[in-house]
Amino acid sequence: MRCHEIDYKIIGESMQMVEIELDPSETVIAEAGAMNYMEDGINFEAKMGDGSDVNQGFMGKLFSAGKRMLTGESLFMTHFTNEGLGKKHVAFAAPFPGSVVAINLAEIGGEITCQKDSFLCAALGTKVDIAFNKRLGSGFFGGEGFILQHLQGDGMAFVHAGGTVIEKELKGETLRLDTGCLVAFSSGIEYSIEMTKGLRSMFFGGEGLFLATLSGHGKVWIQSLPFSRLADRVIQHAPKLGGSYQGAVS
Repeated sequence: MRCHEIDYKIIGESMQMVEIELDPSETVIAEAGAMNYMEDGINFEAKMGDGSDVNQGFMGKLFSAGKRMLTGESLFMTHFTNEGLGKKHVAFAAPFPGSVVAINLAEIGGEITCQKDSFLCAALGTKVDIAFNKRLGSGFFGGEGFILQHLQGDGMAFVHAGGTVIEKELKGETLRLDTGCLVAFSSGIEYSIEMTKGLRSMFFGGEGLFLATLSGHGKVWIQSLPFSRLADRVIQHAPKLGGSYQGAVS
């Protein structure tokens, strides 16, 4: 199934959203709860599955929905369709501050792999699946980066990231980064999770026990402020029981 050809614009700077322009009968799929606003004439429906396989039966949809549960996402995806006359708009945003990355899948080999909670929305026809890190041992202990999402198609897909997004193109070299800082990578990139070398660095380096290692030929998207890192800092400075506070600022 070819993806619908949707138009879009990114709105905002540090807290971005994406506004999708739909022609009559065009559809965009999105994670449940991601919609900000939509114009009259756009109808939405929660469905099991991404709609990329029109011949997929009920059991196939149920199996796909079950796999989505492993990523912590809803069983359902929301399909927004322009059933009116003329162009209509619908907008989506992430549940936390950050950036929206627009990726034309047709230009990067037809597929990307992203963090399990990075997918925001995509043109109908995009297949949204999950992928597991090949190194199960490191994956179980490495936390983020074990279960990934795999997007496949020939249209526009949108992922969200925390803070500033950096796009790097690897030409055979190797890149190591914090597992939480990885947003997505294209086909042609080999990905694994490796344990930090050296006991001193492991326990006192402050960079975590595991690093994501990427190598090969393709694109990598990196976020400057993973939500997990932001949440940890907020919890660290949250009020204690009894009204006392931890340190004011670091």
